[in-house]
Amino acid sequence: MTKPLFAIRLFAVVASLAAMGALTLVLMDNLVMPWYTQHGEGVTVPDVKNVSLDEAQARIEAVGLRSDVYDQRPNEVLPPGHVMDQTPSGGTVVKPNRKIYLMISAETRPTVGMPSLIGNSLDNARIQLQVRGLQLGTIAYESSPYRNSVLSQSVAPGSDIRRNARVDLVIGDGVGQRRVAMPTLTGLRLPAAQLRIREAGLYVGDITYEASRLYPAGIVIRTNPATSDSLFEGTSIHLTVTEDPNVQEVIEAGVATDSIPTPRMP
Repeated sequence: MTKPLFAIRLFAVVASLAAMGALTLVLMDNLVMPWYTQHGEGVTVPDVKNVSLDEAQARIEAVGLRSDVYDQRPNEVLPPGHVMDQTPSGGTVVKPNRKIYLMISAETRPTVGMPSLIGNSLDNARIQLQVRGLQLGTIAYESSPYRNSVLSQSVAPGSDIRRNARVDLVIGDGVGQRRVAMPTLTGLRLPAAQLRIREAGLYVGDITYEASRLYPAGIVIRTNPATSDSLFEGTSIHLTVTEDPNVQEVIEAGVATDSIPTPRMP
């Protein structure tokens, strides 16, 4: 066989193999791979976030897909049994019969008993809420002689409330709008005068001491305001109290008297 004839035949074989390879690639790209991946028959995943599980499953099945719940978690916004997240996400194109994995809000949420906060200070109420896994919500102030004290709460004491919920409080501003009678304080021992002030819905203000040889130590001899028919709740009453000029005495709580004791003679 001559060399030119051999070269022609070799070229023909190589050309045939190349043509077969090209044809194979074309067939794989246009027939085999589309059949394998179902190219051109993709399905768009519906967005089912924030809808109920039943509705989400119906939407998914309507486009030829399947669903599976892979996790349940508490949620502060969605009601129980609603879709929190999905994989693949909505809008993704997938093969038919693909399974869509769903995370839904938990059917049950942990609850705690609501404590009674009325009468507690704001700081104490905040601590009680924190130890129970609750949050302090809005704080509103209302006219009251009980400064910084809880007057009402948005959740009734003793009721069950879910963890991490917010509880709103109404706090006293310490200045009442109701007027109360000014109590008679002069001539009383200091502890008795303080008690009478608090019972009237007023506050004990500054206490100053003044030496006196006429009255025993610990007696209220002046008040500021001095006299008044009535005062607003939460008003502070300042007291001037006697002290012995010669002997330092410890003032002990005693029974209130209605009049100034008999003066000591010099």
